[in-house]
Amino acid sequence: MGLPKLIVILGTTACGKSGLGVALARHVGGEIVSADSRQVYRGLDLGTGKITLQEMQGVPHHLLDVVSPNESYSAAQFQRAAYAAIDGILQRGKTPLLVGGTGLYVRAVAEGYSFRDAVPDPVLRAGLEKQPVEALRAMVEEQTGCVLTGGEERNRQRLIRTVERLRQGDMLEQAPHVPRYTVLSLGMTFPREVLNRRIQQRLWRRINDGMIEEVAALRAGGATDKFLEGLGLEYRHILWYLTGKYATVEEMADHLGRAIQHFAKRQMVWFKKDKDVLWLDTAGDPLSQAIQAADAFLEEAL
Repeated sequence: MGLPKLIVILGTTACGKSGLGVALARHVGGEIVSADSRQVYRGLDLGTGKITLQEMQGVPHHLLDVVSPNESYSAAQFQRAAYAAIDGILQRGKTPLLVGGTGLYVRAVAEGYSFRDAVPDPVLRAGLEKQPVEALRAMVEEQTGCVLTGGEERNRQRLIRTVERLRQGDMLEQAPHVPRYTVLSLGMTFPREVLNRRIQQRLWRRINDGMIEEVAALRAGGATDKFLEGLGLEYRHILWYLTGKYATVEEMADHLGRAIQHFAKRQMVWFKKDKDVLWLDTAGDPLSQAIQAADAFLEEAL
């Protein structure tokens, strides 16, 4: 018997992964596991683009709203929870779909990463100790495709240990993996100029829908400024606006829009490393293409 089958929908921010996931899940009779490092948090809705109950159209979603603000959540924790959710979906006779844009989360599950502690390298450690926190953070985010959250981006020792593990092969292609599933990976993105326009339009739509008020409510409810800043992107820049770093919403949105565009570029660098992704034609009919690929994949004998 072969491995159970898992459909993955990955890609850049603002490319329509959630909507495609719902439509494809309805077609194949599936349930969705979210692979987003910020959507695991309760109350982080508009800022993360979390799918609404109405948008789910009755398709069950897993690993949304599982952690409270201020708590840390690692890729290893996500992997364990995702395995449990996917195995439950399979036991119910449904097709599991892993949908999201956090590269490390996607690969940890799809490729079966083995998380372990690397043996310290004194020479590497000495070099990393000389690096500023921002440089260490950039190294981790570039290698993993994640926006660091929960204060991780300011934890120097944790950043150093993460870079050490990445440099020594832990959680990367050469590390020993134990795949649990046979995977079909479908990719979603747009040409740069189209994607940037979609990012700007979505940003202002969320601002008008109350994204700034969402961050203010999180602060009032006990989410610390350190936690919110650590979430990056929307939460960091809106926090800076609320605390006076930006004078106007327009100034904040300008800086935030460019930060999201830069993040989307880093996401593509991460996902393009995977040669097995079928990139859908977003200028045509990506749903039909996804349905055709999924049907063929699921019909293949185990």
